[in-house]
Amino acid sequence: MSGIPTIKSLDELTELVEHRPGLYLRYSKGPDADAGKPSVDYESRLELPGLSVTVLDAERWWTLPLRDWLARQICKYTHLAEKDEERHAWVLTGRVVGRGPDHEPLIDQVEPLAWLDDSVVEQAREHYEEVFDAGRDSTG
Repeated sequence: MSGIPTIKSLDELTELVEHRPGLYLRYSKGPDADAGKPSVDYESRLELPGLSVTVLDAERWWTLPLRDWLARQICKYTHLAEKDEERHAWVLTGRVVGRGPDHEPLIDQVEPLAWLDDSVVEQAREHYEEVFDAGRDSTG
């Protein structure tokens, strides 16, 4: 695993995002495994122009605490790590070069910043389930 620090709490991640805009989250085997390899659209098998990521900066319309936003963003793709124990969450920055098939940002010029400890993912899940109507969709 790459020699980047590990974020150990949701509060620590919140503080980082508050003080450094332009951060993203990715679930993968890590920066070393992703180096020089862009993401691939699984359905079309087309190579994308960058790595598929999740935005950590809250949108301007978001009026709830940043911690709530981060918990939701972390939980959005936890299924990727659950399907493959070699995948882990990590924080990065980079240049947006496009959008993927799910409208997610695609990043190049990647700068890895930190791993998210598995306990942060668990804290995010607990917080998400406590604060939100987890699983509710737009039809309800």
